[in-house]
Amino acid sequence: MPRHDRQRPSTHARASIAAAAARLMVEDGITDYHLAKRKAARQLGLPEHTTYPDNAEIDVELRAYRSLFEEEGHAELLLAQRQAALHILELLEAFRPYLTGSVLDGTAGEYSTIDILLFADSAKEVEIFLLNRNIDFEHAEARNDRAEAVLVLETEVADVNLVILPPQMERVTMKHRDGHPRERIRAEGLRALLLE
Repeated sequence: MPRHDRQRPSTHARASIAAAAARLMVEDGITDYHLAKRKAARQLGLPEHTTYPDNAEIDVELRAYRSLFEEEGHAELLLAQRQAALHILELLEAFRPYLTGSVLDGTAGEYSTIDILLFADSAKEVEIFLLNRNIDFEHAEARNDRAEAVLVLETEVADVNLVILPPQMERVTMKHRDGHPRERIRAEGLRALLLE
């Protein structure tokens, strides 16, 4: 059997997993890419050693799914989430905030969180800042070893994850699990995006 024929089922399986994972993320509110990939592969009856698509492939399917089934409602939700994100970026300007994640890349849905990176000497600084303004928050488990803390705020449109990192991390290019660089923008970039 020629080599390209052996690779074709793997490519087909990756595409099928990406489409099924995107559907699961939208319909079931799954936010963890790896969990969505595993569930999708299981639903499709694929063997455990099947090569999973990377997160970027799922993002393509998420956009396609949302444009097909949720076009108008999704655009309104994304706009509201981005406006809420801008408010938080402006509020926390002293901590060099950046928007990242699904609200930035346009794949966010009703179960998505607004992910904001902050660069502060300590998490206590941010906590005191929020407490002084009577802003309620909770602590969440950090998924990144380098994060000092993750604080969760509630807004009317979505929860906000404030990931607090040391100042020297601001110059580091962060990557997703699949190795792709993690995009991030500051308030001025988000304002420009909102005007598009």
